[in-house]
Amino acid sequence: MTVDYTVRLRFSDESQAAATHTNLSAVRLDGRALWIAGDETATIERLLADDAERPAEFGQETRFRLADFVDLPGADADEEADVEGLARTGHFLWAIGSHSLRRKQIKDRHDGPKALRRLARVEGQDNRQILVRLPVTDVDGVPTPVREITVDGVRHRAAALSARDDLRRLLRYDEHLAPFLPIPGKDNGLDIEGIAVREDRVFLGLRGPVLRGWAFVLELRPYVLADEPGRLRLHRFEDGLPYRKHVLDLDGLGVRDLCPAGNDLLVLAGPTMDLDGPVRIYRWQDACVAEVPTIVRHNLISRVMELTYGEGDDHAEGLSLMGTDRVLVVYDSPAAVRLEPDGAVIADVLKLP
Repeated sequence: MTVDYTVRLRFSDESQAAATHTNLSAVRLDGRALWIAGDETATIERLLADDAERPAEFGQETRFRLADFVDLPGADADEEADVEGLARTGHFLWAIGSHSLRRKQIKDRHDGPKALRRLARVEGQDNRQILVRLPVTDVDGVPTPVREITVDGVRHRAAALSARDDLRRLLRYDEHLAPFLPIPGKDNGLDIEGIAVREDRVFLGLRGPVLRGWAFVLELRPYVLADEPGRLRLHRFEDGLPYRKHVLDLDGLGVRDLCPAGNDLLVLAGPTMDLDGPVRIYRWQDACVAEVPTIVRHNLISRVMELTYGEGDDHAEGLSLMGTDRVLVVYDSPAAVRLEPDGAVIADVLKLP
């Protein structure tokens, strides 16, 4: 991996206090705006570029609470949503939660039976089970999420999947994925970590499970009805299911993020387990065209580049296309050299071969 140049992401004191800047999990460029999310809050952040052509810094942060737009499933609206993917298309900004369970960690101060009890404890958080679509409008030249907009006489409201369409519920009988629903994400359980949207098609990339080396991408066709515009519903495919599965040969890695690039999808891939690497970018050819195969082998998906990673840090978690031939990559647990004294964090811009 050769870094073309770097950019500073400058966060507010509030986001620094919430450790968003060191837990970056999703990114999407939108003109001069950069949408960012961390995995420890129930918010989406918007940063603005200091230069439209080649920004050196994104700053002037504005935070948006998801609970101000849609009803979240958790009793605590500010409980983390573990937002792992962002997409921007048409009039909407999309966000997906990980839908994962988590296992308690053994920390340095834990020993003996207490440590084993922690390792046996698995828990979930309701706010992680979200797929949200927020209308976006132009406010003083800046894209801004709102609860409702009207375009060409059609009203669009902020919308989310309801409990009856919760993805974990829909997958409970799936022959491939159902056995992994009770398993924590970092143990190869269900873990959604990327989203890409093209017209009415929503692609969700799964970090786990990876089955016999094959990674999963779910395809959805969400829609709303006029009498219930705040509820996302799912069209059914030819087999009667509300989702379609694609399995990708990513050399044993899982999906960490998805990003449209013309008719293709760029796939950020990394280990499904709690490992540092390898980390790679792949190109899934013609993924956004009408007919997408179920089995995606190396004749349709190619390795673009290897990314560097640290030991316990610098985990690439999000990527966004910049122009036509570059990608912006952000990191969870950034290395110390990426952290600036003013609370800014350094992201990389890479030139695609």
